[in-house]
Amino acid sequence: MNAAQNTKTSAKPLSVKAIEALKPGGKVLTDTGENTGLRVKCGATGVKSFSYRYTSPETGKLTQIQIGRYPQITLSQARVKLEDLKRLRKQGLCPRAENARIKQQSNAAKQVVLQAASNKAFSVTDLVELYLSGYIEDRYIPDRNNPGEKKKVAGARIPKGQAETRRTLYGDAVEVLGNMPANEVTRKDVVNMIMAIDSRGANVQAGNVLRELSAAYDYGIGLERFDDDFANPALLAKASLNQAKVKLTSEKKTRALTDKELKLVLDWLPGSGFSNTQKNILRFTLWTGCRTGEVCGAMWQDVDLEKGTWHLKETKNNAGRYVQLSTQAIEFLRQLKLNTVIYLFPSLKAGMPILQKSLTETKWQLRNRNKLNNRRKLRDEQVWLDSIDDWTPHDLRRTVRTGLSRLGCPSVVAETVLGHSKKGIEGTYDMHGFEQECKTWLQAWADHMDAL
Repeated sequence: MNAAQNTKTSAKPLSVKAIEALKPGGKVLTDTGENTGLRVKCGATGVKSFSYRYTSPETGKLTQIQIGRYPQITLSQARVKLEDLKRLRKQGLCPRAENARIKQQSNAAKQVVLQAASNKAFSVTDLVELYLSGYIEDRYIPDRNNPGEKKKVAGARIPKGQAETRRTLYGDAVEVLGNMPANEVTRKDVVNMIMAIDSRGANVQAGNVLRELSAAYDYGIGLERFDDDFANPALLAKASLNQAKVKLTSEKKTRALTDKELKLVLDWLPGSGFSNTQKNILRFTLWTGCRTGEVCGAMWQDVDLEKGTWHLKETKNNAGRYVQLSTQAIEFLRQLKLNTVIYLFPSLKAGMPILQKSLTETKWQLRNRNKLNNRRKLRDEQVWLDSIDDWTPHDLRRTVRTGLSRLGCPSVVAETVLGHSKKGIEGTYDMHGFEQECKTWLQAWADHMDAL
């Protein structure tokens, strides 16, 4: 039986159950829809491994690259890595060839690390910098079509994500373990660091640090910066923490304001303890259903008041879109444009976009009465604080989605309003953007809020 005959193609997406059922003997299962190209094979020894088969944009030949072994890499993790590989392919790069080029790459950032490694032990700081500059962040490689020129290769994260990853690793991992030789860090070292972060009430941040440090070690192992028998200490620490039932993720949020609660918030907001800029961000979030982080970074060059659209270029799913604006939002922006120049919602001091976390921090301070210094303000806030269950700025986005459903908005339109991409085969073939439908229903939602 040849390889083609031994490959099982299914109309259904890959599942953990199907992978678990694979028996030794070389059978290959393939994924479908947006994950087409992902394959899993069970070899003669019983080892199951993921791979990506594709036509190389550089050579035009059928090529395959290994993704990792199951269950060390889960199905969901394999799909995430598949997205990264497909992103490279869309840029005209062959993932397998690019992987080989990375190993041979001698850019300035790596030269610094290699020089440091020759003079001293390869430290955790060196490892983190190698991971950030070689994978997470944008980099430049020689352009074969234009000798002497370089072309940009987008990093694995959008610019905001690149900055956040660097901050996450340097703020804790480098701060605590940075000077240690990377190959001498133990499971216990990582567990102690993560538990220290968790003890300060930052369990989500602890989970982020552990995830990124583990990925950095995996990257270094892939580039053969460690001995063959080296084990990822962050991955070992993760297993220990899981065994100890340490929770490093946030609870799934389901909070959406009812119309009665939304009316209370709308009445309370103008005189609340939020700054004027923060109030404007919350209002615009309610009109558009966008993420507060997206709203914070909005620029006037992307807003067309005549067409009533805001071109949102950087999104969580890397898919730019045009946000439709209601007449209320347009009138609000016309007034706002009289006072701001580059960004819609800049900080008064620096003129740069206001930080998203400032919204959550201010909301927390308003909710925790003992944090309010002004006693008169405490009395002003107390009536409202006692009249509604706690909520966060992100709950407003969920409120918009729930409110649209209550008004009768079709689910596909409401999901488009929020910028959620279509899944599976629908996302592959249905290219309709529902712009007019989004404008109609966002206008209905804005009118509904006015009526409250």
